[in-house]
Amino acid sequence: MTMEAALAIDLGGTELRAALVDREGKILAFGAVATQAQAGPDVVIGQIEALAATVHAGAPALSIVGVGVGAPGPLDPLAGIAVGPPTLAGWLDVPLADILERRLGLPVRLENDANAAALGEWRFGAGHGARSLVFVTVSTGIGGGVVVDGRILHGRRGLAAEIGHMTITNEGERCVCGVVGCFEAIASGTALGRRASAATAAGDGSALRRLSSDAEVTGRHVVDAARLSDALASVLLEEEARWLGVGFTNLLHLYSPDVLVVGGGIANGLDLMLPTIEATIRQRAMRAYRDVPVVPAQLGRHAGLVGAASLVLFDDVGTIAARMPVGPSTFPDTLLSKAGTV
Repeated sequence: MTMEAALAIDLGGTELRAALVDREGKILAFGAVATQAQAGPDVVIGQIEALAATVHAGAPALSIVGVGVGAPGPLDPLAGIAVGPPTLAGWLDVPLADILERRLGLPVRLENDANAAALGEWRFGAGHGARSLVFVTVSTGIGGGVVVDGRILHGRRGLAAEIGHMTITNEGERCVCGVVGCFEAIASGTALGRRASAATAAGDGSALRRLSSDAEVTGRHVVDAARLSDALASVLLEEEARWLGVGFTNLLHLYSPDVLVVGGGIANGLDLMLPTIEATIRQRAMRAYRDVPVVPAQLGRHAGLVGAASLVLFDDVGTIAARMPVGPSTFPDTLLSKAGTV
């Protein structure tokens, strides 16, 4: 019997990744290339097409049932349109799902990349078995997705759960969105690195500058230095944990999940921050919300791919039906010849 799999696409502003994923969440073939993000939609869609062929060539016996795409927002999953992702130049109201359906001959589901990662963690990762979860990724920015009663929370035009832009203070750095006090501007890995850079100087001999080779300090450097028991890094990471605790408290009150899952680069320091995060939640959250576990993500960088595959492999997650029927797939015949031409 032919094994079925989904083709999963993770469209990032820096890297384009693709995989074939089975119903157990296992990645059977994988490929990645640098995204030509400044070259416009036509070039990037051509990259997707070629990378899909390359990945399928790695497991040609698989029967591909559909394509799940995780892409940066804002996007409209119902219409399958990339509305205007800031990391991709020239992408304004691009009907990505329809274009890929025509080119690949397969049904396509489009989803916000953070929602796709949340879905992956809910079905196969740290949220497995829970009815609902909030997934938070703390990295360059702060993003996330919400699964409620087994369904992705989309909201109007698929724009729900833009959690990085909650206002959690009226002070601090101005966010890239133009507002002062956003969760992302205060508690992202970028913000943590910025505070660490301001507290040190090139050549000062500090552990943070040694780890950064006297360049700008990043949030990951702060985590690494804190693991070495560096006093300044420990103070900075405790401050980061308090801000995360404030933001997480808001998310608990808003969504009342069974579990809050934390991913992204700064999640590598979650074990160091968890005591302060939990203490902040106990201090600020109403009693009924204080026992929700805060846990690290389990799927790592593949969460988005696994979640994107789930969009087409399962029909119980509130995903969007195909906008139009597609005929028998011509994917193997039309695209295998393009393998390796990304």
